[in-house]
Amino acid sequence: MLLYLFISLLLIVAILIYFKIAGRYAIVDKPNRRSSHSHITIRGGGIIFPLAAVLWFVFYDFGDRWAIAGLLLIAAISFLDDLRPLSGKVRMVVHFAAVSLLFYNEGIFGLSWYWLVIGYMLAIYWINAFNFMDGINAITPFYSLVALAAFWFLNLEVHFFSQDLILILVISALIFSFFNARRRALTFAGDVGSVSMAFLLSWMMLSLIHHSAHFEYILLFAVYGLDSVFTIIFRLLRHENIFQAHRSHLYQLLSNERKQPHVRVALYFALTQLLIDAGVILMICKGWMKNVTVFIGIVIVLSAVYLYLRYRVNLLIRKPAV
Repeated sequence: MLLYLFISLLLIVAILIYFKIAGRYAIVDKPNRRSSHSHITIRGGGIIFPLAAVLWFVFYDFGDRWAIAGLLLIAAISFLDDLRPLSGKVRMVVHFAAVSLLFYNEGIFGLSWYWLVIGYMLAIYWINAFNFMDGINAITPFYSLVALAAFWFLNLEVHFFSQDLILILVISALIFSFFNARRRALTFAGDVGSVSMAFLLSWMMLSLIHHSAHFEYILLFAVYGLDSVFTIIFRLLRHENIFQAHRSHLYQLLSNERKQPHVRVALYFALTQLLIDAGVILMICKGWMKNVTVFIGIVIVLSAVYLYLRYRVNLLIRKPAV
């Protein structure tokens, strides 16, 4: 407990020091027409997430060296991208290298080649999707806390990950929430925060599936997954460049077009994922998801619900003012 308190203190001091540095060197986010914010805000406060993992690495016997190396690699390129936008090709190469280090750490290279291809595609897609979803206050820390809570609970039974690392990341997310989960955020996660957290969560998911042999746990990422996939599909149908910034995600429609408070929208997404997590964990523990047909059925139902909600939101947006 004392070590947790000490690490918490270190993280608080670290983020306050970062604010001073960011303010001095103008590491800020200036709003534009695609932004969901209207004020200049410090960017990169999510650096607290990889820092939390590094503190775990230092204080807990330097375990999982290759995974931490991958995290530092992807965090470094993401922070550089926060300072000055980099080529998408450069980012993709580094993401591939970081995921490779993670796979090596987890012994994934012993699997068949097609599982490796699927693993790379899912991991790199998830990292970028999580980054794209980081567009309003509170959504990254709230969603991360739900994911971390699910992994913490499952780890009590499956023992697939370091419980200490999960708890330290929870602490970092709570600290970040204090500065971000408000009407006018004091800091944004930046690519360094969202990409690093996505990498850490993909590490936990990979380890969980590897140890439990239940690929169905991927539904713990269902909310972000569905919003990302369908948003890409809709943008392709509109012949838009999917690599350009936009305001087409459901959370963006709610916060920008419907003018819902950011924290409220973030809560919608986090609580929805929490409900899905509870249902998925219950079904797997009860043995109700042994057939892949059940998994596909759940995906179809969740997709239908998402599409209906998106349809209703679009109707409200197009409805003329009275």
